[in-house]
Amino acid sequence: MAAISRAQLTKELLPGLNALFGLTYNEYPLEFMDIYSEYSSERSFEEDQKLTGFGSAPVKQEGSATLFDTAQEGYTTRYIMETYSLGFALTQEAYEDNLYDSLSARYVKELARSMRNTKEIKAAAILNNGFTTYGVGDGVSLFNTAHPQIAGPTIANRPTVAVDLNETSLEDAITQISRWTDDRGKLINVRVKKLVVAPENQWTAQKVLETQLQVGTANNTINAIRSSSAVPEGFVTNHFLVDPDAFFLTTDVPEGFKYFNRVPESNESDPDFDTGNLRWKTRARYAFGASDFLAAWASPGA
Repeated sequence: MAAISRAQLTKELLPGLNALFGLTYNEYPLEFMDIYSEYSSERSFEEDQKLTGFGSAPVKQEGSATLFDTAQEGYTTRYIMETYSLGFALTQEAYEDNLYDSLSARYVKELARSMRNTKEIKAAAILNNGFTTYGVGDGVSLFNTAHPQIAGPTIANRPTVAVDLNETSLEDAITQISRWTDDRGKLINVRVKKLVVAPENQWTAQKVLETQLQVGTANNTINAIRSSSAVPEGFVTNHFLVDPDAFFLTTDVPEGFKYFNRVPESNESDPDFDTGNLRWKTRARYAFGASDFLAAWASPGA
């Protein structure tokens, strides 16, 4: 077990030290909460099951029998609870030489910062990997041009040709969302909620959503996205998105992005009998994921 010793912290033992820095930076608010709904869990995993309904009603000819439709299960999404833990130790000698009071509280707070950073990375990974490796259970990636449906046709929640964020691409995305259907081909009313972008894209997002007239032109034409409140919750910046020009639209479809909190973050400390070192650790157990792919539309950027 590695432990922090006096040799690693010599300056803290000498007179004339004015300040310690490097552990007290400001943090962004929890950004994953702009995307995920939080649930508690008491299981090692949680599952969401998709169901399919009925098709449209056919014409019933006089004297003929009523058509009886059937329903079935679609894909299953499983959320597996994973444990995350981190700790540090302080040698007994460092403790005896009064490094405990000056450093232990700082490093306990640093553990919390590390755990928080991990949670943001894990949450953003669903979006970052949504074009390639992460899927919801239907056999394709979360953001795909051909999500299979029971009765067809396939559904796309990304553009056929990747596009950057601009007024036209956003209008096209909102239009595409308005044409979505359920697994039996019935039109569903899906509304966009918010736009999620990386820091490099926040300036474009603000121009597209908040300019009163058309963006970047001399035309005296209204900004239709803004005037119609097509993105009612505006945009949020997520600093853990890795692709600077990817952008994401969340929708009001239920059972979308989920955060299962199995074991909240907790701290423990105890002395190690063999070495006399003092040990601290923090631990949490949770899962991030998405169930219904219709909860979002995205483009990786051109």
